[in-house]
Amino acid sequence: MELLGQDDYVSLTMEFRCNLKCVHCMIEGTMDTLEPQSEDQFAEILQVQKNERPWRGIILTGSEITLMKSLPELAERARAAGFDRVRIQSHGMKIGNPVYLDRLINAGVNEYFISIPGCDSVTNDAITQVPGSWEKAYAGLQNLDGYNDVIAITNSVITRESYHLLPNIVDNLASLTSLAQMEFWFYWPMTERDEKNLVPRFTDALPFLVEAIARAESLGRRVEVKNFPECLLGDYGDRLINDQPVLLIDPAFWTQFERNGFYQCVHRDQCSSQQCLGLNTAYRERYGDETELLRPLN
Repeated sequence: MELLGQDDYVSLTMEFRCNLKCVHCMIEGTMDTLEPQSEDQFAEILQVQKNERPWRGIILTGSEITLMKSLPELAERARAAGFDRVRIQSHGMKIGNPVYLDRLINAGVNEYFISIPGCDSVTNDAITQVPGSWEKAYAGLQNLDGYNDVIAITNSVITRESYHLLPNIVDNLASLTSLAQMEFWFYWPMTERDEKNLVPRFTDALPFLVEAIARAESLGRRVEVKNFPECLLGDYGDRLINDQPVLLIDPAFWTQFERNGFYQCVHRDQCSSQQCLGLNTAYRERYGDETELLRPLN
């Protein structure tokens, strides 16, 4: 299957529970207070799709969507409403169970966006703080290879604990045949300060990120980078894609998200980039404005 663009999807946050304890979790402070989308809101989106067909795909997400017992039913209803693609965003552990994965496949889930924070059991499980998380997620990705017309996408968050792992993540997933795209998201803490000391300096992460991009593309995989200065990516600048699908989520999330304070680049007024988010407040508080490092694009 071809990879679609962000505008082809609508994303619904249907679950706010998770059974991992990732050190970089950006919503851990609000997970217990945010409300998932209701049955009425889900049904409304399905009706819009039936009547108008504004999207090709739907993304079912949350803290961990596979904790929803009704997930297969939601997928079946989405496909019946006219969505060609049904994507779930998950840590991937539950699809390590082939019986459960087969149920999702039969329900119509044909895209799997899987978070992979580390490159092996030691590094991955240290970040998720749950033993066995790598083994189960990797088994899930391997299980996807057994199906036709299924797309896997991985997402790895770039923190001080993980940036040096990026090339190895690519290498250790190299054999997967369903893996069509790899995404690398530079960490943001959803607050004004980097209280966990997880934000790396761009110059520290850059060589590992560039190497990971090159290795992923040598395997024929598409790459997207989020929240990294475009001017630092050089020939890989067009891999920066900060666009996101239409997202239905508890409005309280945006109040927290705005605390990031993106777009704080001293060159913003002179820069032509349409994708760069500049610096956020937490990064500036730790490393300053990076005036000499960054440059405006023409």
